[in-house]
Amino acid sequence: MMKAQAYLIILLVSSLSFGCGEFYKLEKSTNWDELYEAANRYYDQGDYNKSIILYDRVLPVIKGSGKAELAEFNYAYAHFRMKRYIESAGYFKTFFDTYNRSPLAEEALFMHAYSLYLDSPDYNLDQRSSREAVNAIQLFMNRYPESDSYERATSMIDDLQKRFEEKAFEESKMYYRLTDGLFPGEFYRACIVNFQNFAKSFPDSKYNEELAFKLVEVSAAYAERSVFDKKEERLNQSIDFAQDFNQKYPDSGYGKKVNNLMSETKTELESHYRLKEQYEARSAEARKIREEEERNQAATEALRNVEN
Repeated sequence: MMKAQAYLIILLVSSLSFGCGEFYKLEKSTNWDELYEAANRYYDQGDYNKSIILYDRVLPVIKGSGKAELAEFNYAYAHFRMKRYIESAGYFKTFFDTYNRSPLAEEALFMHAYSLYLDSPDYNLDQRSSREAVNAIQLFMNRYPESDSYERATSMIDDLQKRFEEKAFEESKMYYRLTDGLFPGEFYRACIVNFQNFAKSFPDSKYNEELAFKLVEVSAAYAERSVFDKKEERLNQSIDFAQDFNQKYPDSGYGKKVNNLMSETKTELESHYRLKEQYEARSAEARKIREEEERNQAATEALRNVEN
């Protein structure tokens, strides 16, 4: 039994050594036909790393020949199988641009988009690469609207759009948290703009009701803390937001809070109007006194001129 096990180990080591020795010879070979066949063989066997190394050697030599098309397609797929998605995306796109009439062109363009999709990050990270993936998927869908992969491409775009939505919602929550700081003024304004933009970008989002409530809440606080000259405009804006909320979400669980905020804002607005009337009355009285003083001063000056 022990002898049999030892024999198997020796056989395994020998075969591995032979395989390594064979690949080492291929790396040094200039027999391009042999390299081409070996690269394809390693690819078919699933040894993608070795196939990439050999394709790197042989592709510049066979470029433009009948062998190049399959080699370049396998080369792109080998990178994909190794989960080198950025590289595979580039190689699949190059293949499509070079062989756009090939029977493999449709698959190459889809794999270009799919590679970018797989490389796109979670929603809490920078989404620039995800937008590149969306553009690539859209390119595929426009080029091959009848493709069997069209529905799959649509689901990929839907998934990426959800990531954009989650990313935007996290940014909205960040601005909202910052309104609790020492200098909330700028963040109130940023919240209002951000919440409105979110609703425009994602009109069907499950978060719109919550953000619409926060829009009323933030705008009311912003108006309350505004300087006198801006207060009336911002109080009216907050009331408009509350009325819009009630119209869009008549059965919302936030309804009571929204109505309380609107009532408080209307009370604040009425108080502001009274202060404004008092201010305008005092200003008119001060203007009247100043004009009277100016007339008296003019009359005094005129009398002095007559006496002189």
